[in-house]
Amino acid sequence: MFYRITAQNLAELYRKAADHYDSLPAFATRITALEWKPVSYRELYEQGLNLATGLIEIGVQARDHVGHFGDNRFEWILADYGVQLCGAADVPRGRDVTDDELVYIINHAHIEVTFVETELLQERILYLRDELPNLREIILLDPDGKPEPGVRSLNEVTALGAKLRAEGDRRAEERIKNIKPEDLFTLIYTSGTTGQPKGVMLTHANMISQVESIPSRHYCADRVLSILPIWHIFERVFEMYTISFGACTYYSSIRTLSEDLKNVEPTFMGSAPRLWEKLHERILKNIRESHPVRRALFRIAYFLARNYKDSIYFLSDKKLKTRPFAEWKRMLLAPLHALRWLLVVPWYGFFNAAVLERIRLGAGGSLKATVSGGGALPIEIDKFFNYVGIPVLEGYGMTETSPVIAVRKSDDLVIGTVGPPIPGTDIRIVDYETGELQYPNEKYPDQGRGRKGEIWARGPQVMKGYYRQPELTEQTVRDGWMRTGDLGMITYNDCLKILGRCKSTIVLSSGENVEPEPIEMRLQQSPYIDYCMVIGQDQRFLGALIVPNLEEFRRIGYQDYSFDDLAENTRVQSLIQKEIKSTISTANGFKSYEVIRDFRLLPVSFQVGDELTNLYKLKRHVIENKYSDLIRKIYKIEHVTVEQ
Repeated sequence: MFYRITAQNLAELYRKAADHYDSLPAFATRITALEWKPVSYRELYEQGLNLATGLIEIGVQARDHVGHFGDNRFEWILADYGVQLCGAADVPRGRDVTDDELVYIINHAHIEVTFVETELLQERILYLRDELPNLREIILLDPDGKPEPGVRSLNEVTALGAKLRAEGDRRAEERIKNIKPEDLFTLIYTSGTTGQPKGVMLTHANMISQVESIPSRHYCADRVLSILPIWHIFERVFEMYTISFGACTYYSSIRTLSEDLKNVEPTFMGSAPRLWEKLHERILKNIRESHPVRRALFRIAYFLARNYKDSIYFLSDKKLKTRPFAEWKRMLLAPLHALRWLLVVPWYGFFNAAVLERIRLGAGGSLKATVSGGGALPIEIDKFFNYVGIPVLEGYGMTETSPVIAVRKSDDLVIGTVGPPIPGTDIRIVDYETGELQYPNEKYPDQGRGRKGEIWARGPQVMKGYYRQPELTEQTVRDGWMRTGDLGMITYNDCLKILGRCKSTIVLSSGENVEPEPIEMRLQQSPYIDYCMVIGQDQRFLGALIVPNLEEFRRIGYQDYSFDDLAENTRVQSLIQKEIKSTISTANGFKSYEVIRDFRLLPVSFQVGDELTNLYKLKRHVIENKYSDLIRKIYKIEHVTVEQ
């Protein structure tokens, strides 16, 4: 029977889960491929209360900010329980946090107590101690790690709380009673390279709204695999959502993912586009290397699946519609799709069981749904997995919206969109340059469906603001509307379709955020580069489109050269490549994922009114559209279908 807990705050959610699900497994830690160590909902809650009491005893006050630096493991969620149950808010980040970020976050968030996952993180924090005047307590999460002098272990603090509770201490319960929905549950610092990271304030009400609004039905018998970074709000909301319906979360890793998919056989998981890209590559590689008969069988199976699913999508009105589709045309085509479905279905049934089932087993074989987020899912990969019967549901959101704004539903799946807004969420589409409302607007046909613009979102998931940055908060959130910086439209299916970005932040497929302006400014200091635009949204690495400085090259011996000539000249390309490598490097303070891995020289310069605004700022979406072919070459994106 379907059941989902409702609560006013996360502490109440944890308590209700312990009462309702009691001895059911909540989280499981991998011992070997076939052996997992579970912890029940009751055990986790009791340990959380013990830890909360220990934190109170060492001086953590209600609404304090507690540092939480580490990656996916059971001790992470236990520490989260402890922080929430003592009425504080955590400030999480992964192990890959830099020293500069550590210093900034701990000082900016006024952190006095912090968890660190590993001995290495412990050593780094101790090394930086002189730069952290407010930090007074460090707690090591790894039970196998050795705390340095002055550092406590997680077990020590939990044991301290257990002793006090055995003596009648109930301060944690008193703290829980005083938690208000508008209190912070977390303060997440988003990464970036312009200025310092921004602290996103998310409340208990934000998170509870997500738990209650995600449009899926799951059960306590479900198995959930955790693979995304646990400190990212996307993974975190799925862990809280899983707690609400009483399933077990299994902590996996990139190294063991393939094995864990087969052995755990998850029924639900949050995922990132890169996971499906890699799985897609592996499947096609195996097919290419298989016997010719197997290759032929797969092509037949995929052909049948594509036609079968396309007809179903059309007949159920789930085909992507970015323009009006006349009803007479639909009525004319419907019998043809029905006939195709009737012809295909017997053959599809056989090949689905005999051939495609082997593909599904590679993803565990039991997935009822996986929500892909943190970046756009390439359309061909989206189609591939949904055609072969692995239900990949794409969602959309951002840290500032807790994060889900829209998500596809299994029974309302429109490929090419991120689904409708979740319940309680309003969407506006606004012209980025003029500010004119595009949707919903009664002066346009169909209220503006199909019109492009910046996505604005309003709902209970929108952040409280940026910590200690009221001016930035005011620029980003206006009258409750979150300006996402993403371009999109509402389709004629009433789904949200993402079209690109109107702000400059690039999100790589790994989830890393990159601000391109500092990279572009540094490159444009080169005498050989006139303009450049860094690219890489939803890709594995950064690339660049370069406009060479025609006058400079003519000065050094290329007198009769045009832009076309420079773009084709290998010596010019080599010279600019050396400039890029010597300028954008880790030795010069850039992070490894900020290094430019490939580039293309453009045959014409940028012009005001076309690629440039009147203030000579790049019109990024214009440039991306104009040079989409070059961008595809950089990332080797080919329009090749698997049935070829």
